[in-house]
Amino acid sequence: MVKEITQKADRDMRMAIEATAREFNGVRTGRASAALLDNIMVDSYGTPMALPKVATVAVPERNLITVQPWDPSLVPHVEKAILKSDLGITPASDGRVIRLAVPPLTEERRKELVKVVRRQAEEGRVAIRNIRRDANEGIKKLEKDKKISEDDGRRGVDQVQELTNRLTKELDALLAKKEKEIMEF
Repeated sequence: MVKEITQKADRDMRMAIEATAREFNGVRTGRASAALLDNIMVDSYGTPMALPKVATVAVPERNLITVQPWDPSLVPHVEKAILKSDLGITPASDGRVIRLAVPPLTEERRKELVKVVRRQAEEGRVAIRNIRRDANEGIKKLEKDKKISEDDGRRGVDQVQELTNRLTKELDALLAKKEKEIMEF
């Protein structure tokens, strides 16, 4: 029973790390990346849809992203969605293809983006700690209901803590990598 709780905690914590990593991909660095547009929602025939689901996104050059909506009538909607996003990039369109020139980041903007990824990492850490709390409560409940011994309960809590420490370090490594990516010129 303790093993099931720790396995569930492991799975949930890894999902929290993956979610944080996806959020990191949405933060702009000095170079163009198609992942920047993954979270942008476009009004497509009255329904909000993720940009990659209504257009082809490509990165032909280091500092250029092209977006080609499958339906040319969506071009104004895509432009509007990109302008409303917090990317700080102005789209240029020829009526069929939207070009996004990714300007080099200023030092000030880089520092702001580092703060953003640190906040996202802290949200990931909070999610991991919440999962740890839930797992520990489950173990304590088993112990209280006399389904496991005190020793097994203590061992389970220790395993959950070890898992928490290991995955928090993994998240910190992702954060350090993203910070380095943002700060390099």
